[in-house]
Amino acid sequence: MVLHEVPMTRAFWIAAPGCAELRSEPLAAPGPGQAGVRTLYSGVSRGTETLVFQGRVPASEAQRMRAPFQAGEFPGPVKYGYASVGEVTAGPAELIGQCVFCLYPHQERYVVPCEALRALPVGVPAQRAILAANLETALNGVWDAGIAPGDRVSVIGAGSVGCLAAWLTGRITGCEVELIDINPARAAIAQALGVAFALPARARDDVDVVLHASGTQEGLQLALAIAGFESTVLELSWYGDRAVNLSLGEAFHARRLSLKSSQVGSVAPARRARWSNRRRLLLALSLLTDPALDVLINSEGTFDQLPATLAALALSSGDTIMHRVRYSPDA
Repeated sequence: MVLHEVPMTRAFWIAAPGCAELRSEPLAAPGPGQAGVRTLYSGVSRGTETLVFQGRVPASEAQRMRAPFQAGEFPGPVKYGYASVGEVTAGPAELIGQCVFCLYPHQERYVVPCEALRALPVGVPAQRAILAANLETALNGVWDAGIAPGDRVSVIGAGSVGCLAAWLTGRITGCEVELIDINPARAAIAQALGVAFALPARARDDVDVVLHASGTQEGLQLALAIAGFESTVLELSWYGDRAVNLSLGEAFHARRLSLKSSQVGSVAPARRARWSNRRRLLLALSLLTDPALDVLINSEGTFDQLPATLAALALSSGDTIMHRVRYSPDA
């Protein structure tokens, strides 16, 4: 009797809050309608993934915060992530060899339904495609905010989502965009994206729309302070289990401000009748042809280093905007 060795793969798991590891697990063969993928790169969405790493997903949000192919439960053990780019190695003949994006956790190889894969458009390199999920979030935020040509827009927080929202808004005819961050090094990032930059103390006021993506209550308070009469402040940050205290006793009511939330799980209401999540993601991928966006991927490491990398990112973000994970060619 011949025993066939079961193929194995390695995956990144958060074993418990603050503790991550790489685990070996069986890799199933693709069935009908499925494809096997060898990962080339994945991206660490620093804001959300460090909160997950720290075990800061509120119990009330555990189901809504599930990633499409998550395994395990919050706070752990859990396999989490949603920015994987790889090459199809098994499945339907027409997919073999294609480079694809998938909302899959950090893992060397995996098998998913073919419908979960999105082929990379011509002109979008695999190295840059890890930005697709965060660009989709930024795109949904711009839709939620209802930004129109000619608007004066401020974006607070130059992380990946904030930078991508500023870049998108800067491409709308006539919009004057200012990216605001406490880190002066972000000025070079803003310049590369074609938008203005300001430190919080120098931020302009009386703006038409403010997109807040700093993940801090100080940033949100600033958003309310610089918004003009009857302006919209759109909240793109997710705070996990942290409470946010705001001072609403000053001009918040007199200026009739609108504080609005945005979340990528649902397509913005103004587009929902005609846009599916799939169509929105395909649009985000198609927008990644601009090489200027490479400036946002300013940290890289190997898959073997990922447990230590995420622990370091959770302790101090430093200058990291988007961290790219590089996988072994023979994974």
